[in-house]
Amino acid sequence: MILKRKVARVFQPLLDDARYKGAHGGRGSGKSHFFAEQLIEDSLCERGLLSVCIREVQKSLKESAYRLLTGKLKELNLGEKDGFKIWKDRIETPGDGQIIFQGMQDHTAESIKSLEGFTRAWVEESQTLSALSMRLLRPTIRAEGSQIWFSWNPRRKNDPVDELLRQGEPPTNSVVVQANWSDNPWFPSVLEAERIDCYHQDPDQYGHIWDGNYISVAEGAYYAKHLALARKDGRVGRLREDPLLPFKLFVDIGGTGAKADAFAMWAAQFVGKETRVLDYYEVQGQPLEHHLNWMRESGYTKANTKVYLPHDGSTNDRVYDVSYESAFKQAGYQVEVIPNQGKGAASKRIEAGRRVFSNCWFDSEKCEGGLEALGWYHEKKDEARNIGLGPEHDWASHGSDAFGLMAIVRERPTPKWDKIKYQNQGIV
Repeated sequence: MILKRKVARVFQPLLDDARYKGAHGGRGSGKSHFFAEQLIEDSLCERGLLSVCIREVQKSLKESAYRLLTGKLKELNLGEKDGFKIWKDRIETPGDGQIIFQGMQDHTAESIKSLEGFTRAWVEESQTLSALSMRLLRPTIRAEGSQIWFSWNPRRKNDPVDELLRQGEPPTNSVVVQANWSDNPWFPSVLEAERIDCYHQDPDQYGHIWDGNYISVAEGAYYAKHLALARKDGRVGRLREDPLLPFKLFVDIGGTGAKADAFAMWAAQFVGKETRVLDYYEVQGQPLEHHLNWMRESGYTKANTKVYLPHDGSTNDRVYDVSYESAFKQAGYQVEVIPNQGKGAASKRIEAGRRVFSNCWFDSEKCEGGLEALGWYHEKKDEARNIGLGPEHDWASHGSDAFGLMAIVRERPTPKWDKIKYQNQGIV
C-alpha cells in the first residue's frame, strides 16, 4: 500500500532505496515529517518490518518521535483495521511488525545486539549522536535491505554524523539532501513569524536555526557577543603579519596518548593596542616534536618567536619527565611561564579575554578552529539548582584557555623600550 501523500521536491531523492539516507537543515523544513510518513509507508509495504527510532539520549517517549508518528497515523486515518496498534511504549505495525523507541546512550556493545534483526533505524537529532554510538549502530543494523536514516540540524563539522555523510566521501549507497524552510511548500505562517522575529532579534543564531548552518556562536557562550561584534566590525578576515614585529605563541598544554587533553596554541602579534591573531593550532596526543615542526613550518622560528606557557608549563611531563618550559628552551625559543592567577583563575582569564576582544583582529582562515572554540566556550550548568558551575571542560576549553592566557599577557603594562620602538615605527 502506497500512501497518498505530498512529498516536497527536496525529499524526492530519499524515496529511492539506499542504505544510508540523510536530511540536514534548519527548522521548518519538514525533515521529521517526511521520515515519519516514510516509516509508516514502509511498514505498510513491508509487512513485519522491525523499526527503531533512535536518539542519543532518551529519558522518556516525550523526547522521541512517538508523538509525531501517532499523530501521523491519526492524520492518515490508519488504525487497527490497517494493522497499526498504538501502545504506551511502541507501535505495532502490519504483519507483527513494530516501531520501538530507544536511546543509544543506554546501549552497550552487548545490549545493542537486540537490534540486529531491525531493518529500519531512524536517528533523530543526529547531531548529538556520539562517535561510540555511531560505531555501535552501523554494524548492528545489517539485515538484508536494512536502512539507516539520519535527520539533523548541523552543529559542528566534526560531529560524527557530519563526518560520515558530509565531510569527504560518504558511505556506499548513500543519499543526502539539505532541506530548509524555503524548501517547504507548506511552511506554516506561524513559523514564518517566528523566523522573521529570529532574524531581527537573534541574528547570530539565525543561520544555524533556520538555514542549517554550522554553529558559529553558541547561545550563552562567554564570547558570543564579542565574536559577533568582531565579525560585524570586519575584524575577522584575512590578515598579514608585520615582518618587523616578533610573534607570540600562547599555549594551553595537553598531553600524549589517545585520551590526553588537546594541545592548543594561538599565534599573535601585538601592534600598539591591537592584537593581531594570525594563526591557531590544536592537536591531541602528539609529542612535543610535532608542535615544534608545525611552528618551524609556519615560520615561527626561535629567532622571531616567544612562547608563553601556563603555570603548569614548568611541570615535568609524566611520560617524558621533562617540562614544556625546558623543552621549548632546549629548542632555542624564548619562553615565559605565566603564574597562576589564583582563586577563580578561569573566570579571570575569561574577563580579561572579554576586555581585550574589542582590539583583537583574527585571520578567518587560519584561526577557524580557534574561533569555533571561542564561539562554543560556555558555562556548565546545574540544571536542578539553576546555577553556574564555571566553564564547561570540553573540546572548546583548550583553545579558549590559551586565548585567556593571551589576554592576561596583553593586559600587562607594555615595557618602556617596546613603547619607544613602536613610536619610532609610527605605530603609537
